[in-house]
Amino acid sequence: MALARLIHPVDTPAVVLTDRLNGTYVASLGKALAAPCGSGVVRRLPASDVTSDGVLITPMAPPASSPAPTPPPLGSPAPLPPLTGRRIRAAIIGAGAIGRGSHHPALAQLAAEGETEVVAAVDISADAVKAFCAESGIPHGYTDLDQMLREQRPDLVTICTPPTLHREQTVAALRAGAWVWCEKPPVPTLADFDAIEAEEGLGGGPYASIVFQHRFGSASTHVRRLLAEGALGRPLVVHCQTTWYRDTAYYAVPWRGRWATEGGGPAMGHGIHQMDLLLDLLGPWSEVRGMAGRLVHDVETEDVSTALVRFANGALGTVVNSVLSPDEVSRIRIDCERATVELTHLYGHSNADWTITPAPDVPAAEVAAWRDFGPDVPSSHLAQLRELVVSMRAGERPRSSGADGRTSLELITALYKSAFTDTTVKAGDIGPGDPYYAALHGGASGWAPAESVKVSGSATEEASA
Repeated sequence: MALARLIHPVDTPAVVLTDRLNGTYVASLGKALAAPCGSGVVRRLPASDVTSDGVLITPMAPPASSPAPTPPPLGSPAPLPPLTGRRIRAAIIGAGAIGRGSHHPALAQLAAEGETEVVAAVDISADAVKAFCAESGIPHGYTDLDQMLREQRPDLVTICTPPTLHREQTVAALRAGAWVWCEKPPVPTLADFDAIEAEEGLGGGPYASIVFQHRFGSASTHVRRLLAEGALGRPLVVHCQTTWYRDTAYYAVPWRGRWATEGGGPAMGHGIHQMDLLLDLLGPWSEVRGMAGRLVHDVETEDVSTALVRFANGALGTVVNSVLSPDEVSRIRIDCERATVELTHLYGHSNADWTITPAPDVPAAEVAAWRDFGPDVPSSHLAQLRELVVSMRAGERPRSSGADGRTSLELITALYKSAFTDTTVKAGDIGPGDPYYAALHGGASGWAPAESVKVSGSATEEASA
């Protein structure tokens, strides 16, 4: 199937997403598009120059390199060659700090082991992608995502751009036959996530996996096994805490703190890693009761949220997400019948960050076995990528994709709905037709942008008429 190019006329305001983490991309608010033009000045782009995924149509001329697989005729892409007996061809979308500092080093390490090769990079800034390719030894640089997919035909696309671009870029890669590894937050809404899952392959991929690297590593694997086997007894009481600090200057960046461009507040952009790890350890949640507030920052989203969560296994938990906390910490604590497991860290963990405190009657030999995490493999992009490559070669759905990748987004969506409607929300309650399925603010008065509240009200009136 040919990749469609959707062009938006320039007739409403736009926001330029300029971020040291994600590179520089354009977000369309309404139907407008803009691009950076030196020193942060915004210039309008002719509609013919911009694709719907925010990438300039005019490509940077790629340097010569080893030939890619022969591109198929337009409209009928041929399947990519089998992944056995060869390196996995990878492309990185976004030349910011995440792409440079996390994705590329992980891919380069696996390249040194004979598993992967990075064949291309894409960014809206020709200068940024040119510099990234030069410093990293990447043979092909592009400012056009579709052209890169056609010409290089990568097996794996890693997406390091702002979340509002993830859906279109992921769908484009899947339609081109590539597997996807996309940074968190995966997408702004459950509707976006389900649209991506609908584009995945059947029985062998390609699949789209989310970067939830805190799930991976020796300690989290060990604790997950102990909990699954029941060695620690039933989980009873749970605490999940992401209390970080972000000052006024952080939110002075225009796209931060806005539903349309950041997707959500600290529950979505900061706490998602710990909530995802907690769900990976404990299993599904069943209901949530949330609260949210804007206590300090002048933003559309919240700057702090709390929640009470009941899990399917009966455990009760608290969740706190904040950007107001000078003493920064990320913490998970699980009190079981026979022991307490606790993880305390900030942005990543190793064996030393975990403690297991037994109940008084647990034999010392059993405690020693619990505390033996094995060789230390820290949580990291590399740890997750290793497992993803294994799944790709086996043609199996990877962890943190599909329903497994959706669970934390569903919990966050339910937290917002509960907080903004003052109700308890149960797992599975939010689906098509629910306003929170299509927007995390749900059109709630006092939380949604003014135009969203108006649209939401009109839709309600039409439905009840």
